[in-house]
Amino acid sequence: MINACVVIPVYDHAATVNAVVNGALNQRFPCIVVDDGSAAECAAVLDALAAAQSDEVTLIRHEFNRGKGAAVLSALRYAAQAGYSHAVQIDADGQHRVADIARFVKQAAAHPEALIVGCAQFDASVPLLRYGARYLTHVWVSINTLSRQIQDSMCGFRVYPLAPVMALDGRRKLGQRMNFDIEVLVRLYWAGLEIINLPTRVSYPSDGLSHFRGWTDNYLISRLHATLFFGMLRRLPVLIARKWGVS
Repeated sequence: MINACVVIPVYDHAATVNAVVNGALNQRFPCIVVDDGSAAECAAVLDALAAAQSDEVTLIRHEFNRGKGAAVLSALRYAAQAGYSHAVQIDADGQHRVADIARFVKQAAAHPEALIVGCAQFDASVPLLRYGARYLTHVWVSINTLSRQIQDSMCGFRVYPLAPVMALDGRRKLGQRMNFDIEVLVRLYWAGLEIINLPTRVSYPSDGLSHFRGWTDNYLISRLHATLFFGMLRRLPVLIARKWGVS
């Protein structure tokens, strides 16, 4: 039996966050929402949500925007301290299928030591440039793990077992922005966690709000891939043994 909550990083998603939070609450999962320096309009929406559902919604606030990774980590640390064993990460922008939360948690309950990772099934709304960039990242992740076990390292819909994530957080400073989703998966794979990929539909609403910062986030992700590559080289014997089932 696992004890799961939902963590939602939010940065100016006033139009969509209500539906995401209420979708999780309707499935009886408490929410830890992190306001990552949102403007007044979104901050007011989050205040109202937390006030209306004070028993089920915890609101953490960053005074300024620190990045998606920093927001997720704030929520995961809180969840671990509150006694949760697992945390579902889902984006606040409405692109993920909130109804799939229960399906993800069911997989986590069946495999409590594994990391359940969403594998995006895109519709026609996906921007072609975004799709191409994701493909390049998937290639690098396969190289840096010597494996195709992580099928989608950029999907922000996943279930973390909190103990190994907190152990990793204690060992090193993880990426604070869009590089977080990739880095945490690769490093947890290196630590020996089983990865279970779960298909889930992802859409990009035409009026959706993206905070991907073009050159800056692409630079951070490219630098991360290089760092992970040299980390892979140091772990090469272990990764080869794992790949070929050598004890």
